[in-house]
Amino acid sequence: MTSEQIIERGRRVLRLEREALGTVEQRLGESFAAAVTMIAESNGRVIVTGVGKSGLIGRKIAATLTSTGTPAIFLHPMDSVHGDLGIVGPNDIAILLSKSGESDEMLGLLEHLQGLGVRTIGIIGEMGSALARLCNVALDAWVREEACPHDLAPTASTTAALALGDALAVALLEQKGFRREDFARLHPGGALGRRLVTRVDEVMVSAPLPVLPPGSTLRQAVVVLAEQRGIVLVTDDERTLHGVLTAGDLTRLMEREVEVLSQPVERIMTRNPRCAHSGELASAVAFRMETNGIMAMPVLDANERLVGVAHLHDLMRARVA
Repeated sequence: MTSEQIIERGRRVLRLEREALGTVEQRLGESFAAAVTMIAESNGRVIVTGVGKSGLIGRKIAATLTSTGTPAIFLHPMDSVHGDLGIVGPNDIAILLSKSGESDEMLGLLEHLQGLGVRTIGIIGEMGSALARLCNVALDAWVREEACPHDLAPTASTTAALALGDALAVALLEQKGFRREDFARLHPGGALGRRLVTRVDEVMVSAPLPVLPPGSTLRQAVVVLAEQRGIVLVTDDERTLHGVLTAGDLTRLMEREVEVLSQPVERIMTRNPRCAHSGELASAVAFRMETNGIMAMPVLDANERLVGVAHLHDLMRARVA
């Protein structure tokens, strides 16, 4: 088999799964809104369940719901009849995943859940199945064919089920007004947590600041540039920022002219520099600096007064960039 044939087989799988998602999107309707409303208005947990590959997808859906502000847990149908039904309460909502909608395990669990007063949402590949008819809400996850060449291995169908679970989680996130700060609270560890909670104030240099008053000479600026990491902030006594001068600005001028050190900083400073503001996410500041090729950026307070300077290297060391 040639490389081109292998690549084409991979593209066929991706194409079939993309087409399957497109049809699922087109069929999404009022039942989806009902499912989101049901979960949003419940004061219980979401119980997600499924068998085989659907069970693996169910675990992912439960994890996504939990990390976006909707407490959820996965319950295996077989474990449920051996004591694990004890985790289920009458205020819970159950999401049942099944391609056929006729699995004995799933229908048996549905009966037990309904006996406990649990309302149910099905993500089901056959809308004419018993499970689709018996759930309070049924979401249509039908796909024309699996990406498997024998139309057997769950591929397009599990992709469709996972996408519907993601759609539920994100719609619930927005319905509940779940914020970046809430997300950070649930993800305190690792780079993601740092990016969501670290403010520029925590990383910026606040003293000593590389400041010079208006009218200073470029000779004076050279000293500050050497001592303060290549940036000069021109400010008045009220800490109002008049402009920014970098080592690059000075270098470019000296390449054109010889006698420059006695000239005022106002000649080459940037009068309307890009600035960060106190309270901004450090990751947002780092993104702007990287996008614009800036190594250091003034930080202003709510009154547009200079309070610090953020250096890209410091942001990278803090692992927010």
